[in-house]
Amino acid sequence: MSVSRRDVLRSGAGLISLLGFTPLFAQSASPSVNTSHGRVRGYSDDGIDVFKGIRYGDDTAPYRFRPPRPPQAWDGTLDCFDYGASSPQNRTTETISEDCLFLNIWTPATADGRKRPVMFYIHGGAYNHGSGSSPLYDGRALSRHGDVVVVTVNHRLNAFGYLYLQRLAPNLFPDSGNCGQLDLVLALKWVRDNIASFGGDPERILAFGQSGGGAKIATMMAMPAAKGLFQRAASMSGQQVTASGPANATERTMAYLDELKTAPKDIHRLVKMPFEKLVTGLDTRDPVLAYDSSLYFGPVLDMRSLLRHPFYPDAAPQSAHIPMIIGNTHDETRAFLRDPSYYDLAWEDVPNLLIPNMRVDIRPEFVVDEYRRMYPDYSPSQVFFAATTAARSWRGAIIEAEMRAQQAGADTFVYQLDFPNPVKPELGAPHTFDIPLIFRNPDAPGSLAGTDEASRAVSSMMSDAFVSFAGTGVPETSSLPEWAPFSLPDRETMVFDALPRMENDPRGAEREIFARVPYVQPGT
Repeated sequence: MSVSRRDVLRSGAGLISLLGFTPLFAQSASPSVNTSHGRVRGYSDDGIDVFKGIRYGDDTAPYRFRPPRPPQAWDGTLDCFDYGASSPQNRTTETISEDCLFLNIWTPATADGRKRPVMFYIHGGAYNHGSGSSPLYDGRALSRHGDVVVVTVNHRLNAFGYLYLQRLAPNLFPDSGNCGQLDLVLALKWVRDNIASFGGDPERILAFGQSGGGAKIATMMAMPAAKGLFQRAASMSGQQVTASGPANATERTMAYLDELKTAPKDIHRLVKMPFEKLVTGLDTRDPVLAYDSSLYFGPVLDMRSLLRHPFYPDAAPQSAHIPMIIGNTHDETRAFLRDPSYYDLAWEDVPNLLIPNMRVDIRPEFVVDEYRRMYPDYSPSQVFFAATTAARSWRGAIIEAEMRAQQAGADTFVYQLDFPNPVKPELGAPHTFDIPLIFRNPDAPGSLAGTDEASRAVSSMMSDAFVSFAGTGVPETSSLPEWAPFSLPDRETMVFDALPRMENDPRGAEREIFARVPYVQPGT
């Protein structure tokens, strides 16, 4: 990793500040802003003011499995030069801590009197992993090109944010199954109350997120506590049709307690247990899911924070007025079904591999026959990836769009990313590929976006459309054909490719295959 002179100066400034000194260059070059809890200082980077690690909530360790609390006010000026800690999790190299309620802001200016659209991004990671500090989500380029304020956020994940203890200890932990969601609500309240001081418009907040981030947004659209906190929504390959039921969530809790060798009657001991110990239980096998998987954590229908499923039996009425983008990538499952053998399958291999990977209960031989009829040139591997994408990743997005289309209210705009990534062409357009395109971060670690002319063009199309949507509620830009709202039965969809196009019901025959069987949100 290269270190710039600016990085050295920032690090030095932070160290000196901790020692009680304030260097002259920090005084003259560092933007500072008053917030509702104290003053913060950031830094300027290529014309963008950056604030990293702003505290929006108190340390959650004293309130483990309980709703978050606003931060305590501080005296003086807090240096916000570095990202805050991420929620405890496994499989990460980032600093982790229960003191993790931090957000990050990129803005073109803090004191010019402008009110810019706000793009509030929620990271993915299936409720288990991730943070707002990934290089893929660096907001500089998006803020600069779009003249918008970009916000990313950390919140509690996995057991810390979603372990459901209400059935076992209702008086101690009544809100435990949705603490991670309540963290996000608190973050959005902080943005509503403070973003004007950072050049943002609190009346034009787009909540957008990829994968688990999109699912968190879908869930908030049904949470009374989140009502009025954002005016547009966008889900990128992430949906939450149903929440976890309390019985399944409790069964998972019992498996987790067993792994920690803690009896239900001793559940109160969890609050004093070192967080590192709690992390060790996260890989416990899920007792509910039919396929081999570690414990699913996600929002719970607890009848406190969440009074209904997000998109069952219909789209939540409280969010009918919010315009929404719902998108997916053409080859979602190529991102996480990475076994090299999947690229060299024989026809006899495909049915048994489809059973655990489609995540819906349908006769796999029927699926294979239908795909071979629709796409006679497809190889066994191509059928495997296409069917798992349509059944597992895409199905929920289609259901959400259909529910929204049946609802009187604001428009829903649907997209499909077909443009194949240029870095690993064998993956096509996989899960997560739209992130660096929208953020304009082709060179970020982990990015599959290229820097060739075609890649830059698709990135501009998608990024400009999201910026327009944040500002007006309509994703329109001169590089795209008119993006018609999704309706039934036409199912209008923007297909992002080298030559973008509007298409009615793309992959409609695939959709119809899986419409024959009920869809159950994985994990619920």
